[in-house]
Amino acid sequence: MVDIIYVLEMIGVIAFAISGMIVARSKNMDPVGVFTIGFITALGGGTLRDLMMDNHPLYWIKHQEQPILILVMAIVFSYWSRAHKLRESRIVFPDAIGLGIFSILGAQLALDLGHSWFIASLLGVMTGTFGGALRDTLCNEVPFIFRKDQIYASISFAGCWVYFVCQWWLGSGPVPLTVGLLFIVIVRLLAVRYDIRLQRDPAGNR
Repeated sequence: MVDIIYVLEMIGVIAFAISGMIVARSKNMDPVGVFTIGFITALGGGTLRDLMMDNHPLYWIKHQEQPILILVMAIVFSYWSRAHKLRESRIVFPDAIGLGIFSILGAQLALDLGHSWFIASLLGVMTGTFGGALRDTLCNEVPFIFRKDQIYASISFAGCWVYFVCQWWLGSGPVPLTVGLLFIVIVRLLAVRYDIRLQRDPAGNR
């Protein structure tokens, strides 16, 4: 039987790694830089979550196939002639996928360890956003989570609560997981598409 959680984890790793590698290539980084940024983006949030919850060994140490996959992807990205032409705006979709998957899975892991909904939602946000924040910081960009013109962490937080309520109402299973994940991905993409923000400039500037 297919392990849906594991499949989602691998999709999330691939999505976040792609977003990191696109940014790294746009900054003309060498293969080591591409791997480093891809690795940090994909696994940084989960690493911080595991450290905060004293969950050892770290998840990616138990599952070495994840860093190996990122290494293979980094080699392909580094020597793919068209990769440097990818604009940073292309990271929005894979970043939204990674945000959704890791926010929900991070929150569920916290629930499995006995934490409350509120703590689980914070750990879910941490899992979903920290890797991207490290990516942007290392690439000399203001992280999405801190940008006034972006809704990012708030969507992750709300999506975790949508997931909790669906799980409470419908019970454990693929439906609450799917609803929470799609909520985060769709709302994030709509926020970017229609320039939805938590706060507007009082002067009306964009």
